[in-house]
This record gives sequence, C-alpha cells and structure tokens, in this order.
Amino acid sequence: MPELPSILIAGLTGFFSGLLLSIPVGPVNLTIINEGARRGFNFAYFVGLGASLMEVIYCSIAFTGFAGFFSQGLPKAAMQVFSFAFLLFLGTKFLCVKSVALKAGMEGRLERKFQPTSAFMTGFIRVMGNPGILLLWIVFSARFVTRGLVPATPPGKAACILGVGLGTNLWFSGVSYAVSKGHKKFSETTLVRMERYSGLGLILLGLANGCQIVWQLSHALHPK
Repeated sequence: MPELPSILIAGLTGFFSGLLLSIPVGPVNLTIINEGARRGFNFAYFVGLGASLMEVIYCSIAFTGFAGFFSQGLPKAAMQVFSFAFLLFLGTKFLCVKSVALKAGMEGRLERKFQPTSAFMTGFIRVMGNPGILLLWIVFSARFVTRGLVPATPPGKAACILGVGLGTNLWFSGVSYAVSKGHKKFSETTLVRMERYSGLGLILLGLANGCQIVWQLSHALHPK
C-alpha cells in the first residue's frame, strides 16, 4: 500500500487538530450560537471566519517561532513532558466541566478597547484576546514536527497551517448553519457534551504522547 505524501499528511494533521481545538465552548462558539440564532447565518459565519483567521495567525507564529526550537535535544525532551502534562490537564478540565458560561477576560478588554463594528472583527478579536490558544499551538506544532507528521520545511508547515484554517472554519461554519437553520440556541446539556467530548480527545492525545515517552525511555535504557 503506497504511503501518503508528506504534504498531504501535514495538511490532514492541521485539519483534524484545528477541528478538535475548535470544539471547546469558548467566546467564539458562544457568540456564534447566540448571534446565529438571533441574526442569522451570515453574521455567525463571519464571526467564525474572523476567528479562523486569528487562529491561523497564532498557528503560524507557533510554527515559525517555536517549532524549530523544540525539535531537538533538551528542549525537545522538555516539550514532550510538558505537552503530556498539559494535554492531560486541559483534557481533564474539559471532561469535568459541569456548566458553560462566558467569563469576561482579555477578550472583553480588547473588545472594549477596539470596539469591533463587524462580525468578522468580533471573531478575530475574541481569539486574539485568548493567548492560551497560542500556547496550545506551540505545544501542537512542536509535537507535529518532532513526530514527523509535519515536515520542518516551509511547504510542510504551510500545508499544516492551511489545514488548520480549513478545520476551524468547517467547525464554525457548521455551528453557524445549525443554529441559524433552527433559529434556536444549543441547550446547556449539548454545550457541556461538546466540551466533554473535546476533553476526551485531548486526554487520548496526551496518553498517546505519554506512551511514546515511555517507549523512548525504554529504548534508551535497553538498547538492542
């Protein structure tokens, strides 16, 4: 069976990771859900489009500024351990959530400062005001490069970043269509389930990362 081209693997990696990281119910999803039911598909879609663009920018910063640094030596080992702990922590946090509510944070302060007048800029600023997204992409980009899922070349990184944009936009567009078609908001139960499913996905990724660390240690201690 022929292997998939490395560029295609990089694009698919970006697509599925972008899709996974868009599921947790945060400011963007809540805005789309609330405004999509009230103001229709077009408004909600452009909120998601602005959010997707800022997500791509954060992902690009992670790949160009950090992925190479964590690709070898001690930084690589430190990032492996950190990503294992970080994914388990974040996944457990999402999995144990009991309610979903929008809390005022940096996104709110930025909105008060810039006062976005369009749906696109609302989504853009809400992602820009969440630096935790940048941290997530630093962790993911480093792991993708070190595991060979994304080639450490401009075309490979570009393919992954493009996949991220497509994955996030697909999720936000789907949510926009769902709420605008029914003209009603998702129930609290549905939102909590979305959060928990994304948490379960992150925990599985963290466990896979932990298994790889154990295998590498075993191989280093007991070489053939």
